[in-house]
Amino acid sequence: MNAPSAYKWRTVDILVAAVLAVAFGVVFQLANGLWDVLGKVFVFFPPALAVIYGLWLVPAVLASLIIRKAGAGLFTETVAAAVSVLMGSPYGAMGIAQGAFEGLGAEVVFAAGAWRRYGALMALASGALGGAAATGWDVFVSYPMWTLAWKLSYIGCGAASCAVIAGLGSVLLTKALAGTGVLDSFPSGRKRTTV
Repeated sequence: MNAPSAYKWRTVDILVAAVLAVAFGVVFQLANGLWDVLGKVFVFFPPALAVIYGLWLVPAVLASLIIRKAGAGLFTETVAAAVSVLMGSPYGAMGIAQGAFEGLGAEVVFAAGAWRRYGALMALASGALGGAAATGWDVFVSYPMWTLAWKLSYIGCGAASCAVIAGLGSVLLTKALAGTGVLDSFPSGRKRTTV
């Protein structure tokens, strides 16, 4: 029996990506509120705010780990950003473009593995690169007045946050979901020990 193609999406793949995107669009809205609150806490050193950035990268890494198809991370992250905008995100349409950029950053790692490698290291690297892309976008678009040291601190903190929260967190979420049997129609559910 041939291995399933990484490029051919099934209906269930699209449905699961869409459900994840809607769920994380809601999470993004909650995270936007948390960002505003913590912005007041970290006023002494604003780059430290990136410590929660990983919340925005979870759908890109999680969808890739579950669905294991080319473009799963990019698609899910972009749609989640669009859902967040439709729910009133303060970032407007620019938030959708940034979501796509973040998703692309996370997707590149799985593309480098020809969408055949989905271990914990790939997830951590995907989160870190997606986080670097996201915070890199921010320093050019939102914080161009910051010093170079602050910009680098922000990008480093964001990449680390995304590696842990989005990368490691998605690995743990995938294992937990696989353990319930809800992922049995996906390779991630059938290969529970390799996630």
